[in-house]
Parts: sequence; C-alpha cells; structure tokens
Amino acid sequence: MTDETTTQQATKRDDAWAKPVDKLTVSDAPIGAMNLNVDGRGLTGPLQGFGQLWQKTYRIRLEGAEVSPQDVVAYWKANLPSLMPDDSRFYPSLTGVKPGEVLLINATLPGMPGGMPVSTGVLVLYADDEAFSVMTPDGHPESGFNTFSAYDDGGVTVAQIQSLARANDPVYEFGFRFLGGGAQQERIWQHVLTGLAGNFGISNAKVDIKKVCVDNRLQWGRASNVRHNAVIRTTLNAPVRAVRRLFGGGAPA
Repeated sequence: MTDETTTQQATKRDDAWAKPVDKLTVSDAPIGAMNLNVDGRGLTGPLQGFGQLWQKTYRIRLEGAEVSPQDVVAYWKANLPSLMPDDSRFYPSLTGVKPGEVLLINATLPGMPGGMPVSTGVLVLYADDEAFSVMTPDGHPESGFNTFSAYDDGGVTVAQIQSLARANDPVYEFGFRFLGGGAQQERIWQHVLTGLAGNFGISNAKVDIKKVCVDNRLQWGRASNVRHNAVIRTTLNAPVRAVRRLFGGGAPA
C-alpha cells in the first residue's frame, strides 16, 4: 500500500465524521417539519443522560435478496423518512444523510389519549458506505447514539440498528418504563427494518431484538436535564404556534 493510498483512506475516514460543534444549527427546516428544540442545542451522549443505560440491537436477515450491504445503506439513507411510521417522522436536510447534517424529528409519544407531541432532532455523526450514526441533542427523549448499518453474514446481508442510550431525564425514564415508551421504540425500529426488507422483496423475515442493560443506575446528578425536555417544551409552545398561524406569522423555530 502506497503512502498516497494510505493518505486517501485516512482522508475518506475523516470525511465520514461530522466536524466538532458546540451547538446544533438548523438554517432551513424541510417542508412539513416543525423546527423546535434543536437549533442552538448542545449534543448529549450516554454519559450525560439520566436513566438506565441500554444497548439495543435490532437485526433482520435479507435472506434470498441479492443485495450488498452498500446497497442497503444507500437505500436507507435515501429513504429513511418513508420507512418511519406515521407517529415518528424524520426530516433530513436538503443535502440528505451526511456527516454534520441535522435530521429533524416530529413524533408522538405514548402517555395520554392521542399521545404527546415532541419536536426534536439528531445530528448525523458519522456516515460511510456501510453505516451511519446519529447523536441526540439536549431535550431529546434519549441521550446517546443510534447506528444504522449492514454487513455480510455468510453470504446473507444483514441490516442492523443498534442504540446505546439512556433516558435523558426523569420524566422520560418514567415514560419508557411505565407509559409504553420502551415498547413504542422497539415497534418503530421493527417497522423500519421490515419496511427495508420489503423493499428488497422479503415479506416474511422477522426482526431479532437483543437488549442489554449496560448500567442499571440512575444518574440523579443529571435530573436537571428536565429543563430541556422536548415534550414539555413542544406542548408549552403549542399555543404560541397556534397564534402565529392565526395571524400568518408561521411557527417559531
């Protein structure tokens, strides 16, 4: 391997990572997306969250499909919004799923009749031909990472979603444990993976789920994260948005 080749590979790896940022920036929200609780927020990883730390892995084998891991990830990047269920909509920027870009999220969480609206987002932390990872901002239901990837397993391509995250604050932890938030999360990623498999002509594959509690402690020193809670802020902002729509001012960013 020549020095030039080594340099090119190192540059490609570097380009796959988002540049370090102190705060997220959202300039123009895609059509239909509500931009709240993202612009100006800092990023938050597993160490900054409140609840139990979980690693959850969702896999589906694309048995019989002549498709490479690179093909799967390319389709995933281009079609992630359409793969999501109606109660968890993703809105990539105009440039798509690329390192440093922000994906806005408008979702509905369980907990009351009709659900609780939440507007948030994630940063694309890493993206290459075989995987992309996103990281959560302050106020998001979770603190951590989700990685979407595909790999070859004995001639069969496997699509995988893996998260390493904990509830961001005590309100979210309660919701995940007692109000159906954890079950909804699992349903969302099962929906995404079965939809992905269906695109490649596979209708009967099952999603394998593996859950590991990495740390069962609650980080009470992070309880104050609730001040950024995106569900609370989205709910409190609803009257403001309604008034602005009434008078033609649009929704606040």
